[in-house]
Amino acid sequence: MDEQGRPPAPPTRVRSTAFEQHVIPEIDVLYRVARSLTRNPSDAEDLVQDTLLRAHRSIGTFDGRHPRAWLLTILRNAHLNRLRRPLPVLLRDPDETTNAPAMSTDAADGFVDRALDAEIARALDDLPPGFRQVIEIVDIDGRSYATAAALLGVPVGTVMSRLHRARARVRKHLLRAGVAPWSGR
Repeated sequence: MDEQGRPPAPPTRVRSTAFEQHVIPEIDVLYRVARSLTRNPSDAEDLVQDTLLRAHRSIGTFDGRHPRAWLLTILRNAHLNRLRRPLPVLLRDPDETTNAPAMSTDAADGFVDRALDAEIARALDDLPPGFRQVIEIVDIDGRSYATAAALLGVPVGTVMSRLHRARARVRKHLLRAGVAPWSGR
């Protein structure tokens, strides 16, 4: 065990063979899923690259069972981490921006955030218990579909179906309330 309590990493040759066997055949699937998540070819390529790096780092701990599920979990987590990261603010004309008087939007942003949070809470409260539980387990707690299925005692397909319908109801509620942070697609 190393100083962090992990088992020692397998030799590089064993890791390379495992990577070639389990990961390389799934790259096309990873890219298709990444395209559907990001809706942008460049972002999808970056997401797949990040997934491959993470998979390579942890291939020594992978048991060899269900490589596609393992890789898609890594991809999903990498995508969620990217969404959580604040985006950089790009300036069109830096000279124009530095000469402009400073404007405070903190109060307005705080108001919008509080309004959105309140509507999300109302939308979740309006959901039937089965839908609310799935949203809490998967979206709020960040657990996998398999974990949610085990906790709720239902098949994974049921979790996926409930999650889809619950998200649609929350989205509809937020659109009706006029606080949806996305376009009405």
